[in-house]
Amino acid sequence: MIYLILAIASSALVSICMRLSEKHVKNEMGMFTANYAACVVLSFLFLDTQIAMNFSKPGWVMLGLGLVSGILYLVSFVFMKWNMTYNGIVLSSTFMKLGVLIPTIMAIVVFRETPKWTQLLGIGCSIIAIIMINFDPSAVREGNKKIWLLILLVLSGFTDSMANIYEQVGAAKLKDGYLLVTFIAAFLLAGILAISGKEKISVKDLIYGVIIGIPNYFSARFLLLALGNIEAVLVYPMYSVATIVVVTLVGVTFFKERLGKRRLAALGLILLALALLNG
Repeated sequence: MIYLILAIASSALVSICMRLSEKHVKNEMGMFTANYAACVVLSFLFLDTQIAMNFSKPGWVMLGLGLVSGILYLVSFVFMKWNMTYNGIVLSSTFMKLGVLIPTIMAIVVFRETPKWTQLLGIGCSIIAIIMINFDPSAVREGNKKIWLLILLVLSGFTDSMANIYEQVGAAKLKDGYLLVTFIAAFLLAGILAISGKEKISVKDLIYGVIIGIPNYFSARFLLLALGNIEAVLVYPMYSVATIVVVTLVGVTFFKERLGKRRLAALGLILLALALLNG
């Protein structure tokens, strides 16, 4: 459970750092390139080089899944940006967070995990809470590209699912190698997009990218470690909704955000979901 708690804390730190960067970062792709560069460095520091160079079948599985994971990281981010342009930030954020459905369903259907009925109820409460805390009916408008939202949900879900897919089919001793390949792939793709964009990358873009990259790496690492100890059908909903709770509490405490009745009800539902998931 300690790895899941650390993953939640790291994920919340990523969101908080992203919030702090909003007024300072001009080139987001430059920031993301620096973010993945920091993740590559940290991945290398935690890497056992002798194990990582073992390119037997497990080594090729590590390489293949890492490349797919890194590509999905960038593709889902770019698609998120497109959705924000055509569907708005509220709908885009809601469907991105609902991507948690994909790894949860995959854990039950593909990997045959069997949650208790109380845990299934907790998963249901988690999904309802995510919708309540993110969705605003007024954000739905004529001209929304709804199919793009569904694609975003699927992309986000499969991006999140990669950690559990590796946990199920990859070699445990190569986990750090998997993360290294993932972040190298994401770094190279982000770098290509940043250069092709021909926008100036400022020092602030790079600094905030590195600041975000540190908790981003640890959220991925601790999530992978948590999946080695707890069933994915429980890890993903808890990871998602508990992160929302932490970020919301920080927003209220430090950013003086106000919670309406709907968001307060959603937070209450999240607490119920966490209790059910741990039942």
